[in-house]
Amino acid sequence: MTDIASLIAALNAELPAERVRTDPALLAGYAHDEAEWAPHGKPALLVRPRTAEETATVVRLCGRHRIPLVPRGAGTGLSGGANAVDGCVMLSFEAMTDIVSIDPVERLAVVQPGVVNDVLRAACAEHGLWYPPDPASSPWSTIGGNVATNAGGVCCVKYGVTRDYVLGLQAVLADGRVVRLGRSTAKGVAGYDLCGLLVGSEGTLAVITEITVRLLPTRPAELTVVGAFDSVVTAGHAVHEVTKAGLVPSALELVDRHCLRAVDDWKNMGLSADAQVLLLGRIDDPGAAGEAAADTMVECFRRGGADWAARSTDPEEADALFAARRLAYPALERLGPVLTEDVCVPRARVPEMLARIESAAATHDTLIANIAHAGDGNLHPLIVTRPGDDDARRRAQAAFDDIIDAALELGGTVTGEHGVGLLKRRGLAQEVGGTVLDMHSAVKNALDPDAILNPGKVFSQD
Repeated sequence: MTDIASLIAALNAELPAERVRTDPALLAGYAHDEAEWAPHGKPALLVRPRTAEETATVVRLCGRHRIPLVPRGAGTGLSGGANAVDGCVMLSFEAMTDIVSIDPVERLAVVQPGVVNDVLRAACAEHGLWYPPDPASSPWSTIGGNVATNAGGVCCVKYGVTRDYVLGLQAVLADGRVVRLGRSTAKGVAGYDLCGLLVGSEGTLAVITEITVRLLPTRPAELTVVGAFDSVVTAGHAVHEVTKAGLVPSALELVDRHCLRAVDDWKNMGLSADAQVLLLGRIDDPGAAGEAAADTMVECFRRGGADWAARSTDPEEADALFAARRLAYPALERLGPVLTEDVCVPRARVPEMLARIESAAATHDTLIANIAHAGDGNLHPLIVTRPGDDDARRRAQAAFDDIIDAALELGGTVTGEHGVGLLKRRGLAQEVGGTVLDMHSAVKNALDPDAILNPGKVFSQD
């Protein structure tokens, strides 16, 4: 009996019926995430557990048979972090969707990894509470996937990323043991921060089966400021003005002409008629302080070179603008394959980084659209090519590499929220250097000595 056949027999003997699937057509749909340019292999089987105990069984048996295991959330990732390797087990958490509890007094929630981000946010809102991390994929992405990549989002300029809200985790180690890490108290400093270590580890160190997250009270209604600019670099100067003024917006987003036009062509929203670039700012400070901050942001936009800037007086219009921002990526996908960057630079270097992106586009004759969480320096250049154009694909990859190099030269990082996965392994090695990369490898080897957990991701020593 082959190793895979033996594993399947063992899994079917220990798990309830229908947990294990081997249909080739079904498996094809689980082979990769949304990083279209990242390579992927063919999985041997799919397992969809419903409990931590079932998950532990899968991990333990994969370890015993030395079969690689790739954990997967909703597959909305953009770095290849959930891509299959040949002959692996895909471990999907789509059936683990329980919101175990919401505690309004302690302001925390306990959820299984398959809970969709927006579903948790809606459930918290019923208790007057709010879960801040809000990636653009929040209507579809899962909390487990968000934890695996340390996802960010529109409001993280003020409220931080997923790691800032994860208090505790239940996880399965590579040998099948189930552990609890972190805490459910407001404070706690006992031992190493192993909980924090797993956040952003992309399934390479352990398999997460339950998450305890910190919640905040529901916010006041936000005030929205909109500015139109003639170029992304000019908009970058306005971002710098906001930073210099000491403002802490709840959102500060950049959307360029390529994104505006793509959304218009798809949804007919009329966004690209009057602007080359939009900055969308939001303030959620209450009362007079919020009013004053919004007025200051308008002035910052103007000082930065806005063609026009104003506070929005129509909440529906303001929400539509932010909805358009979230639609930018799928709108561009309608034009052809999209290679998504995710660099982050110091906020003072945003104008220069945007100029370097435009230079890369010109040098390599490549269409690069720009959306950005501009308020925290997290830029998302979107490199678009024509389907089937291999030469354009090579030029796009060269532009991708130039952008990574530029971000590092400006004191930045190769990923702000999407994770390393497969696409950023070279960039990670370049960013952290050999000694620190050895530290990563030492942690990986200690927790996963047989390298069965999501092999080949994050760094190449797996």
